[in-house]
Amino acid sequence: MRIPRIFHPETLSPTGGETELSDDAANHIGRVLRMLPGQSLQLLDGSNFIFDAEIVLAGKKNVRVRYTEGRLEDCESPLYLHLGQVMSRGEKMEFTIQKSIELGVNVITPLFSERCGVKLDSDRLDKKIAQWKKIIIAACEQCGRNRIPEIRPAMPLESWCAEQDNTLKLNLHPRATQSINTLPLPVKRVRLLIGPEGGLSSDEIAMTAEYGFTDILLGPRILRTETTALTAITALQVRFGDLG
Repeated sequence: MRIPRIFHPETLSPTGGETELSDDAANHIGRVLRMLPGQSLQLLDGSNFIFDAEIVLAGKKNVRVRYTEGRLEDCESPLYLHLGQVMSRGEKMEFTIQKSIELGVNVITPLFSERCGVKLDSDRLDKKIAQWKKIIIAACEQCGRNRIPEIRPAMPLESWCAEQDNTLKLNLHPRATQSINTLPLPVKRVRLLIGPEGGLSSDEIAMTAEYGFTDILLGPRILRTETTALTAITALQVRFGDLG
């Protein structure tokens, strides 16, 4: 059986020690995987180090482990990707978040736009963000990433576009003349905007240009919003990152 990788929300000692797993991790190890004392797992704490561990106590509600000295395992892409994703309905947003983490995205900002089909009050939105954080952690546990990407609070599209940083700003547009393959090298940091299921309005497209976004084209076919995000991320990682 593959050794489970478990996220620990507190910083672990680089020289090793003992610790109790979080409630979520203990439930997964004890109730879902039904692991017992003496069995092995690995811990990650977001520091880019991995810790080999052994269960020393496995109760119904508590799991305690002994872990060894941490070792650096860096599988982060050299390309820094910040995804601005206009929120999509149902499980589409969860799918986009999960797969974008597997593909190496570093930061995700959920966005509201004119044609955004998701309407949430602040309480429901907070719950969604908490749920998406868990999806990000689970994706890192599965894919081997030892840094936990950030998901930011949801914000209006223009506020996100107006943020100043030293990234190449890209917006997918079906009538663009440039493609990812024609972007000049080198590129180390990208801010990628993915619009809603109905696309950005003409005013929003004009606004992105005012804030320095470059329109790019993926191909001749119209893609769904979740397909667009993952296709663009993959293409960027192939050209500028670590996908061969």
